[in-house]
This record gives sequence, C-alpha cells and structure tokens, in this order.
Amino acid sequence: MIKRIFFFAFLIIPYLFLQASIVVLNGLTHNYKVESGQVYKGKVAIENTGSKPQNVKIFLQDFTYQANGSINYTEPHTNEKTNSDWIKLNTNYITLKAKEKTEVYYEITVPNQLAKPGSYWSVIIVEPVEDVKPSDSKAGVNITSIVRYAIQVITDYNAENIKPDLKFESVKVEKEEGRQVLKIAISNKGDIYCKPTATIEMYNRKSGQKIGTFSSLAMGLLPQTSKSFPIDISKIPPDKYNAVIIATDEDENAFALNVELEVKND
Repeated sequence: MIKRIFFFAFLIIPYLFLQASIVVLNGLTHNYKVESGQVYKGKVAIENTGSKPQNVKIFLQDFTYQANGSINYTEPHTNEKTNSDWIKLNTNYITLKAKEKTEVYYEITVPNQLAKPGSYWSVIIVEPVEDVKPSDSKAGVNITSIVRYAIQVITDYNAENIKPDLKFESVKVEKEEGRQVLKIAISNKGDIYCKPTATIEMYNRKSGQKIGTFSSLAMGLLPQTSKSFPIDISKIPPDKYNAVIIATDEDENAFALNVELEVKND
C-alpha cells in the first residue's frame, strides 16, 4: 500500500514566481485603515492554471515571523492582536475547473469597542486539496508537494498618530552564492505595521572616504515581529569600514545605528 506524505509550503511572495496549479491573483497583503463598528469588504482572486479540476479549502489562521527565518502559523486566538474573529468568509471550500478563475469574498466587522489602537492581523489560507487514492499495486512512499498561500489581512485601527518603533537586532556580513551580503535584522517593537527599507552608508575606516550608499528592498514588518533585510555589498573591496545604517519606513520615520564592519576575502 502506498503511504502519502504531504509537504506544505506557505507563500508570502508574489505568485508570479511560483509553479503551481492554484495561484492568487490580487496580492498576498491586504491592508485596511479601519474605524470601530464599521464593516469592510474584500476578496481573494484565485485561478486554477492546471488542466484538471482542483478542490481548494479556505480558512483563517494567526501568523507571526522572526528574523531567524521562523514563520509560525497557528490557530486563531493565539495572537493577542488577531483580527480573525472580525473576518467572515463567504465560503470555506471551492472547486475550480481547469483554467477557471473565481473570487472568494470576505467581510471585516470591526468591534465597537477596541482598547488599543494599532494593527490587528491574521491570514487567509488558500490550500489545494489533493485527492488521496490509496493503491495496493505498489509498495513504498509517495511524496506529494502542496503549495499553500497565506494572504495577510492587516487592519490598522485609529493608528494615524502611532509611530513605529524599530530596533536593530544584529548586523552581519555573510557569503551567499559567491556574493557578500550584509544582513540587518530589524524588529518592530511598536503597535503599527510598517514597510521599512534598510540603507547603509559605508566609509573607509582609515581615510574616511565615503565608499557608497546601498539599500535593501522595502519589506512589511508586523508589530512584535522581525525580519532580516539583505543588502548586496559584493562590489565593496575587502577592508575595514565605518558605517551608518538607517531604517526608514514609508512615512519617512527614521532609525539610525553606527557600526564598524569588516569585509573579508572569503
């Protein structure tokens, strides 16, 4: 009898980079500015790009991550800032024909009383359901890979006057695929979701000459989470440097750190 092992991959990157029969068409982060007692509507657009019908289940989970690469998907109510109770899906199960597109709708009902301003969030999981058909014709293990999408639904409540509180956790140079990469771990100690960019200005430690300014991509950072912001510095010659690292969010709130770096040959 064949035993089936299912491997699951949660995706928080744009669907265009993936090879999967089910894709999410309208982004993996849905952000709302909300007021108490109000109702907001959204949708998740899904397509079956395969040549066979595909069953899909849709459900809510809580979600957090850290700069060490850990990502945690947990049952609703495990995160004190969850908004999973606010979200109602119009369905939890769909079947898509080959090449068919559809939209799953949801409503966000914000409570009348909220004690604390800031960001509340959860994720809508879109998971293809594989038909498991046991067979006695072969012995062994059949390994099936299933792609699961996690769509972040972030609601910012009464957050106009809240500023992010970003902290630098670590700064290190690592070699990746033959390139020198500066990895800056930044945590969000505040109560509001933001999208910071990390920038470094590098100066030769002996001469004081400015070598250049280099930046990471902007990445979303939920409250009480952290991420590693990579910057390619492979064009910087080996030497010792003084540097200023600046984390700047989309509202130009800035946080700075002075560091000493050494770029080595290996």
